Amino acid sequence: QVQLVESGGGLVQAGGSLRLSCAASGRTISMYAMGWFRQAPGKEREFVAALNWSGASTYYADFVKGRFTVSRDNLKNTASLQMNSLKPEDTAVYYCAVARGPNGVGIDEYEYWGQGTQVTVSS
Repeated sequence: QVQLVESGGGLVQAGGSLRLSCAASGRTISMYAMGWFRQAPGKEREFVAALNWSGASTYYADFVKGRFTVSRDNLKNTASLQMNSLKPEDTAVYYCAVARGPNGVGIDEYEYWGQGTQVTVSS
């Protein structure tokens, strides 16, 4: 079992920045892809960004490319999502997740999920 805890969410004005962190415990996650997803009220959960097991490959949804940067530290069992130039449409609960394998961007490829952290961007 893997437990994931996100932190760093909050209220920010449009154009501002936030950095989300995800701490994993229970077992090492260095051999598994890690991803960030989000869910806005009334909408389905959607992919935001992911890294493969080593962090050498990163993947982003089109709507965050150039604004968000995903990273991981396998020694610390952590991942981060740096969010810049935030927009009101980025408002959502953001979830950290660990995949079943070394790569993955599809929501069905992820096995363990955190409880989520709220990000609210005001206009």
